[in-house]
Amino acid sequence: MLNNTTRSWGTVARAFHWVLGIAIIGMIAYGWWMNHFPARADRFFHRSIHADIGYLVLLFTALRLIWKVTNPMPVLPASTRAWERGLAHLNQWSLYVLTFVVAMLGWAHSGAHKPDYADFFGLFRVPQFTVENKQNARDFENWHIYAAYVLLALIVLHVLAALYHRFIKRDGVLERMVDGRAS
Repeated sequence: MLNNTTRSWGTVARAFHWVLGIAIIGMIAYGWWMNHFPARADRFFHRSIHADIGYLVLLFTALRLIWKVTNPMPVLPASTRAWERGLAHLNQWSLYVLTFVVAMLGWAHSGAHKPDYADFFGLFRVPQFTVENKQNARDFENWHIYAAYVLLALIVLHVLAALYHRFIKRDGVLERMVDGRAS
């Protein structure tokens, strides 16, 4: 089933979830690796690839949000306490917001950096909304990194919550996102 129901996530929502989850975790790891290797001749190449994938993450996050607001969300099991529901919604929306913040800060860094990272896989130039400025480029990059670490912490909380539902509550919440099984 492509669409969500009130009992389970549809194929499209699950695909967005897993593709974006893997891409975001991969981007954080790739970003960490890029910033911790010595200066190399291919550093610009790696930063450009990181930026290109970041543009895709931003696009797919926007598409995922459109899908989310146009489809029903599966309800949490009746046994879920009010504070758990509140934390789940806070974490989910915080993940969306931080994903946008991290991507937008990366995009801002691209425009402020010389040379910019606007050449999208050699196909076309991504319009930049910031102007070249060395200090701003450093600031955008630092905020991009700090926000990525906060995003990583939220992802860890999200994974821990999924494991809590799977192994402690055993309420089928994780299975709905893995294989679409209704709980």
